[in-house]
Amino acid sequence: MAEMEYDIIIIGAGAAGLSAGLYAARAGMKVKVLEKASAGGQMLLTDLVENFPGFPEGIKGPALAGRLKAQAEKSGLKIIGEEVKEIVFARSCDAVSGYTVKTEDSVYRAHSIILACGAIPKRLGVPREETLTGRGVSYCATCDGPLFRNRRIIVVGAGNAACEEALYLSKFVRSVTLIHRRGRLRADKVLRDRLKAEPKIDFIWNSKVLEIAGEEKVSGVKIEDINTGKKRDVPCEGVFIFAGLKPNTDFLKGAVNTDPQGFIVTGQNLETSRKGIFACGDCRLRPLRQIVTACSEGAEAAVASRNYVEELKGTAYA
Repeated sequence: MAEMEYDIIIIGAGAAGLSAGLYAARAGMKVKVLEKASAGGQMLLTDLVENFPGFPEGIKGPALAGRLKAQAEKSGLKIIGEEVKEIVFARSCDAVSGYTVKTEDSVYRAHSIILACGAIPKRLGVPREETLTGRGVSYCATCDGPLFRNRRIIVVGAGNAACEEALYLSKFVRSVTLIHRRGRLRADKVLRDRLKAEPKIDFIWNSKVLEIAGEEKVSGVKIEDINTGKKRDVPCEGVFIFAGLKPNTDFLKGAVNTDPQGFIVTGQNLETSRKGIFACGDCRLRPLRQIVTACSEGAEAAVASRNYVEELKGTAYA
């Protein structure tokens, strides 16, 4: 394996990672971004972003991702398509050794690391969810919505993501039934109002999905009323699940402090429990997960990481 040395290694190329890379590269840091999938993260799965500053008419998620990537690369940032398998934390981070980041084919050494590894949609964990994924079960309306034209679909969830995806799906499908464990939506008021005004969308409240029915493809779901315990079958041809996010932090193997769900705990300057390692974006424990906050945190993490590296090298400004 070839070994390469950098000031900063950024893990993840979503909104947070690209913003961190932009700021680090412009500051003259020797920096590299490692991304196991495509640059853009969750933006690539978002049809229309309406709350990112500077776009009064909204912007398509993939288009926004492309702009952020192009801007970062114009600043000199290099993005490598490699999945991080391990970070070696055995040695303290100093100007000579630093941390070691291992992928399948390469070994990188860095004085500082920025964790911007994002999160993925949670599974419900009900029978036949896994076997029917791609056969009617989906976690991405933008990816799969057009495949369900004129069909009946179920959306599970009640936050902003679930409501945005339900509205997007209503462009294609015959009907959308949104199922939620509680009796009201948790989304922003503007989204709640849009859902209630859309004739194709109806609701099943205070209910949970027990299992997904179907052999070769989805044919329905079995649900249970949480208040009464009554069970019933709801026919449909598709199930779209938006039940929250799971952080992509398993590879850390407990090396930095996380909450019980795996979200990284940070301090005021986005520092983790490990000196020289910072975290930003959806993998971090925080109350709001939006593209705009991810970009802001990426910038903050880059500045904090740069200051750490410069101090380590003895080149920080007095």
